[in-house]
Amino acid sequence: MKSINFTLLADESLAKDFGKKGTATDITIYDRKESGVLRTWTVPTSFPDKIQSLFQAINMGEYVIFHVTKLDKFTGEQIIALDMLGKKQGILSHSFDVDKNMLLSMIKGTVVEQYKLVDTENLKKEIDLLEPVSKDGNPQIVIDHCFDVKGVGTVILGKIAQGKIKVYDNLKLFPKGTDIMIKSIQMHDDTVEDAVSPARVGLAVKGVVTDDVQRGDVLCMPNTMMISQEIEVDYVQNKFFKDKVSENQMFLVSIGLQIRPVKIVSLNPMKLLLGKSAVYEKGDTCVILKPESTSIRIVGSGKITK
Repeated sequence: MKSINFTLLADESLAKDFGKKGTATDITIYDRKESGVLRTWTVPTSFPDKIQSLFQAINMGEYVIFHVTKLDKFTGEQIIALDMLGKKQGILSHSFDVDKNMLLSMIKGTVVEQYKLVDTENLKKEIDLLEPVSKDGNPQIVIDHCFDVKGVGTVILGKIAQGKIKVYDNLKLFPKGTDIMIKSIQMHDDTVEDAVSPARVGLAVKGVVTDDVQRGDVLCMPNTMMISQEIEVDYVQNKFFKDKVSENQMFLVSIGLQIRPVKIVSLNPMKLLLGKSAVYEKGDTCVILKPESTSIRIVGSGKITK
């Protein structure tokens, strides 16, 4: 079965036109199975109240559907977030009361400028034209939810970021390093023997309990990813964030779906001490956030260099 995952930045009512509502927390997931293709849409439902869910939702999709209904600072945050995460593949639309020229001015020079601009009524047709984007390599499953099911045990929900998995695979849960075994795999409530990137899957697993698992944890083979509490970043400050950044300041960082408290250890080079170890690959994007800021909450970002 082919799989395509979208990030939907829009009023959640639009998602109901695309798929059926599934898992709902601070992010809400909708899905639809049609003509052998399983499509999912992830909406950051706690945004704009919480900036963290915006970055997590964006990291869950290969494509972005960005429907703009007003031009305000939160629209600006979404544009900056998409640009920092390099989300180049997407569709842009807007409501009739949004000034198109002003919107085009806001996205100028960002990745959003590359999105296909379509009328709202044509969104579904354009979405259905998009093809899956898979990635080969050692298996990696990025976890977004975990819960206990009576009679089944620990169930993990996540996306196969790369590679292929099958029933009875033995993997490790990082950053903890716990051994787990996949007991069963489900896709859209159907039990399957295997699944490939970029499928969204539900896994019944052995070896961990729910409290052992956090959003952003990764299931993968040993020695295929880096794990550290201290990282170095090729940092560039967001031009709209005007406050001075200094050593020993505390912020939050977003690395994939992981959110961590962080202290700035050094500015040049930018070294960060995380409150808890993170799992990542060299070159992954790290975004520094200040959720309590009353203006822009995105401080800056950079690729992890070590």
